[in-house]
This record gives sequence, structure tokens and C-alpha cells, in this order.
Amino acid sequence: MQNRKKLKLCFIANLSDNHSRKWIKYFIDKDYDIHWISLPSDYKREVEGYQNVKLYLLKNFRIKLLNVLLNIGRVRKLIKEVRPTLLHIQYAGVNGVLGALSGFHPFLVTAHGSDILVTPKSPLVRPLIKFVLKKADLITCDAEHLKKTMERLGANPSKVKIICFGVDTQKFSPGERDKALMKKLDILDKPAIISLRYLKPIYDLESLIRALPLVLKDFPEASLLIGGEGFEKERLMRLAKDLGILKNTRFLGWIPEKEIPRYLRSADIYVSTSLSDAGIASSTAEAMACGLPVVVTDFGANSQWIKDGENGFLVPLRSPRAIAEKIILLLKDKDKRMKFGDFNRKIIEERNNYYREMGKIENLYEEIASEN
Repeated sequence: MQNRKKLKLCFIANLSDNHSRKWIKYFIDKDYDIHWISLPSDYKREVEGYQNVKLYLLKNFRIKLLNVLLNIGRVRKLIKEVRPTLLHIQYAGVNGVLGALSGFHPFLVTAHGSDILVTPKSPLVRPLIKFVLKKADLITCDAEHLKKTMERLGANPSKVKIICFGVDTQKFSPGERDKALMKKLDILDKPAIISLRYLKPIYDLESLIRALPLVLKDFPEASLLIGGEGFEKERLMRLAKDLGILKNTRFLGWIPEKEIPRYLRSADIYVSTSLSDAGIASSTAEAMACGLPVVVTDFGANSQWIKDGENGFLVPLRSPRAIAEKIILLLKDKDKRMKFGDFNRKIIEERNNYYREMGKIENLYEEIASEN
């Protein structure tokens, strides 16, 4: 079997994707020879300090089909020059098609959720996703319902493995509240609800914002902290203004990953109103690892992680009133918040530990390398 430090891994993954960055960082830190192909992104700053990684940026076009047609030649050339031990694709959409068309094997795909649950609904795109799944030598995902969906799309069940993205439980852990940060955000001695999803329609921040006026009736000093960027930011800010809650809503923008634990530890409740997730969202899992109670939409695999009334609450999609009711219930009961938070920490340590999950894929890499 090859020495792990000698393996040469080539990824096609978006710099902007947090899941991909964390996944690849594990193998960078373990001294693998890493070659990373990505569409251009402002998130290049996230990896500029990484050692032992060679980054190749493709051309980026607004039309996704052009990202395939006009980049496939460069991708083939790069892979031929790199001659990796294996090629790993993060996200089965554009990246998956580029990987499948490269002709390289062994070829692995990690599905992220919307690439399987949403994208194939288009009759034009569905055949491309099926093509990617058929070509892949190994497929990973983080939820059983996602695995079953891929099988219905033609994936060979024996090729699909469930690997969670995982949470770094050393970095994301319970701790003291950051009083300086709380003072800066004007939430010192005030209730604080936090969400860290992208400001895109799929994450339905509108429902959370519409829930806040109902929360303020019981807790007029409560604040909603919204961390993340997205093209819906201006619309959501206008909505908060129209609802008269802009002074209680903090649009924090992009938060560096190393800073996120400070924000989570300084809040009381984490909320995710996503309309679609594969397994548990990384931001929800990170909040749980920091000991926060959570309120999340009842979708996908969330019910496998959140037992309603035991470690958090599940709410229907697009239901501001239900969201508000559960937030108010938790804000009124500190003991329940503490109990839920302690339970959540244990769940993540036992079932979604980053190092354990990445160790699983590391072993799969070794198996594939030895077979090829």
C-alpha cells in the first residue's frame, strides 16, 4: 500500500463551498500532494495561506453549460499534467460533469444535496447528473435519503457510501460568551438568535425575519443575528425595515470561519429555515457542537439529528409563526436551553466528528490507491 504522504489527490471543488474547503483542508494538513481545480471566487483568500496545495482557476461564465463546454479542455489538460492517484469531485453538478467528461479514473463524487435533490428536476440537466453518477467509481453523501435518491437516478448502490462532512469538535465547542463581541453587537444581557445560512431563496431567511416581530412581542430586546452573504441581502434588509425590526436585526455579512465559534457561543438559539438540505447542515452541526439549542425545518435528515422537544425543535417549512413559537418557548426556559445544548454537544461528538469522518474517506482513498 502506498504511503499516505505520497498520494496525489486532485479535487474539482468550488472555493466558495465551505464543505469542500474543510474536506480538502484535512488532507492538506496531513501532507498529501493536493491539486485543486476551481471556478474563480472571492474565497481564494480562504486558502491562500495553505501549504502543499496547487490551485488552478478555471474561467467562470454566468451560463452553467458554458462552464462545462469552455473549461473541459483545460480540465483534461490539467489532469493529464498532474497525473493524480485519484480524482475527487465535490458537487455533482458542473463539477461532476467536468470530472465525468475528463475520462480519468478512479473518479469519486461527493454529492452535497441540491445537486441531487433539486438540480435533476430540470429535464435538461437530469441526464447529465445520471451520467455523472454512472461514470463515478465511488460516490459519497451524508444522508440515507440522498443515497436512495441517487439510486433512483441510476447510481449503483454498492458504490454509494455515507460519509458525513463532520464538525471539528475541538474548534467548535462550548465556551465563555465573548462580552466584547456582545457589546459590539449590542446583545449584552439581551436575547440573541443566530442563523448562518447563505442569503439565498433556498435557505428561506424571509420566514425567520417574519418570525422576529412575533418574538419581539414577548422579548422586545431580542436580536436576530444573520451571518452570511448572498444576492438576497438587499431584499431581506428591506423586508426587515418594512416590518419595523431593522434595529433588532444584525446583518453580519461574511464571518471568517475561525471567528464563527465566538458568535455561536454569544448567542442563545440557532435557527435554520432551509427548504432543502442533504444531511444535517454544517452550520447547524457547528451550533450544536458549541452547545446551542436549535430550531430547524423538518426536512430531509434533520429529524435523524433533532428529536423534537428533546434537543431542539422541528418546524414546518415556511412557517414564521411556528418558528416564533419555538424561539419564545426556548427564550422563556433557560434550563431547557442548557439541557438541549448539552445533548447536542454529545450527539455531534458521537456521530459527526470531523476527524472520524475524514478518517473514513482517507481509508477509502487508500483502498482505491492500492487497487489502482
